[in-house]
Amino acid sequence: MNKKLIGVAMLTAALLIGGCSSTLSQVSGEGTTEEPIFPNPDKVTFNNDQGTFPNIESLRTVKAGMTKDQLYYLLGRPHFQEGLFGVREWDYLFHFHRMSNGKNEVVTCQFKVLFDKHYVAQSFFMRPVGEPNELCSLDKPAKVQQFNLEADGLFDFDKSGVRDLKPKGIEKLQNLAKELAQNDNIRSIDIVGYTDPLGGVIYNQRLSARRAHTVMQYLGSLGVPMDLMEASGAGPTSEFAQCDRSMPRESLIACFEPNRRVTVGVKRLGADTMAQ
Repeated sequence: MNKKLIGVAMLTAALLIGGCSSTLSQVSGEGTTEEPIFPNPDKVTFNNDQGTFPNIESLRTVKAGMTKDQLYYLLGRPHFQEGLFGVREWDYLFHFHRMSNGKNEVVTCQFKVLFDKHYVAQSFFMRPVGEPNELCSLDKPAKVQQFNLEADGLFDFDKSGVRDLKPKGIEKLQNLAKELAQNDNIRSIDIVGYTDPLGGVIYNQRLSARRAHTVMQYLGSLGVPMDLMEASGAGPTSEFAQCDRSMPRESLIACFEPNRRVTVGVKRLGADTMAQ
């Protein structure tokens, strides 16, 4: 009786292993295929059958030669029923935010990884779910357009609130919001505040962060999607202007003016750089 049970168990295990090692695509020993076959996106099982919004920087780090553990750390476990043994094909369902015609949209892409016979990643494929778009492409790197806004043109000296915005600063931000609304495929907007080196480091760090958050808040009030923006403070800097500390204070403040700024980095994928 025990021998029969053992035999049945071994046969069942063999069938399971055989079934779990199958792949959708015909994957060579080198981890390549002539025709990648993607699973039905409706069959996704990860995150309550929804897929995920990946970390963009982690996705950019992915490259050939990585192990499964390294990919698992960067992207998480695969999103479909890949199996348990001998798997050389991982599939993901990723969602990305983008700004199109001044509105926030969500684009969905399928991402596939193929492994060689040693289970090392070698090939990557990506395709859109639905209409073609430039986000679901591995061939078009992200491009960054940076806007430099002098803080003295935005705020009074040592000020940072929305009510402290100068008329010229408001005009600059309104023009920037219009510029953003006219461009598609915006993936993220990184807003960073800087101060001059006068004053304490901790105070300047907080001041730079408040200014960046004020710019983000104001752009949001003009229709720029908040979930595309991140704001942070870089604190004091002398990168843009170095001045003689022996100068009179008013002259020193004027000399350091280029260091008091807010930068807005607009990251887009696969499109021409925006004009300033």
